[in-house]
Amino acid sequence: MTVAKLRAGALGWPGRAGVVLALAAVAAAACTGTGGAGSASPGPYSQPASPAPIGPVSLQHQYERVVAIVLPSVVQISTAEGLGAGVVFDHKGDVVTNAHVVGTAKTVKVRPATRSKALAAKVIGVFAPDDLAVIRVKSGAASLRPATFGRLSAVRVGEIVLAMGNPLGLTGTVTDGIVSATGRTVSEGQGSSAVLISAIQTSAPINPGNSGGALVNLAGQVIGIPTLAASDPQLGGAAVGIGFAIPSDTVTSIAGQLISSGKVARSGRAALGVTAETVINDNGQPAGVGVVRVTRGGAAARAGIRAGDIIVSVGGHPTGSVTALTAVLATYRPGDRVQVRLSRHGTQHTLSVTLGTLTS
Repeated sequence: MTVAKLRAGALGWPGRAGVVLALAAVAAAACTGTGGAGSASPGPYSQPASPAPIGPVSLQHQYERVVAIVLPSVVQISTAEGLGAGVVFDHKGDVVTNAHVVGTAKTVKVRPATRSKALAAKVIGVFAPDDLAVIRVKSGAASLRPATFGRLSAVRVGEIVLAMGNPLGLTGTVTDGIVSATGRTVSEGQGSSAVLISAIQTSAPINPGNSGGALVNLAGQVIGIPTLAASDPQLGGAAVGIGFAIPSDTVTSIAGQLISSGKVARSGRAALGVTAETVINDNGQPAGVGVVRVTRGGAAARAGIRAGDIIVSVGGHPTGSVTALTAVLATYRPGDRVQVRLSRHGTQHTLSVTLGTLTS
């Protein structure tokens, strides 16, 4: 199965970003990312609204109410490479979106749902491992309406959700579906360092241009940022009803840190503390992760891992490539102790490593 990032690019579906999907059903309690207890979450939260009476008329009114409340907080983001979406985070003009929507741009254009004129914005921070970025509107912030973010702990499989964004450049598009699953670990692959932790799987149709938009519950709360849509290589097109969103707890924690300092110090993600590259064997196949550099004082350095070592497994999970290593580390938390199997000058060694924290 493959996935596609959801920026609408000049190349069309799936745009510039066909990627490989590695899915693991990971219990939310074991893989909460930045949304765990005690994590900094500066985003605006509110309590879920009381359930409305069940019935076709009341449900339609709920849909209309949620769209009226949230859609003005979803903006279109354009760069030289394509289009995406963003969600207004605060009253200062900060907008959270995907890192792959921003790409390498330093400045971008933001078009609010309530205005026809685009606003200039600058990129103030990017955290590629979670595929998140924050941009700030230089002037005109008063016209932006911040969204309200819910909590991952309140998300329930089966609840109705709406996806809001700009699929294929169609500004302000709304689709609906349900939460299909929670606690997914999704590796974007193909050179991307992003591995989504505790991702929300949804059946709401999402397409290129939905990236960075809003996945919203019927209480009008943003519970996730749509990021990936699955595609079936056998069918040569989209896998219907399978998309993924970064959970709100991760979004608010990472965005808050980027806004305050431009960096992330408390990611809630485990790190080995090495700079590495994939090692290719004589048959041209990935055969392990070669350590290029060891971070001084990091987890690997403390455990005795050296430059030149080839890491072949972590915690018993094979690490044939840098992508595989990143995906394995995403299932652990800082402070976890793991067994790292490596090859050094042709000899196999197993070292016990206490993992550190991934920072930017």
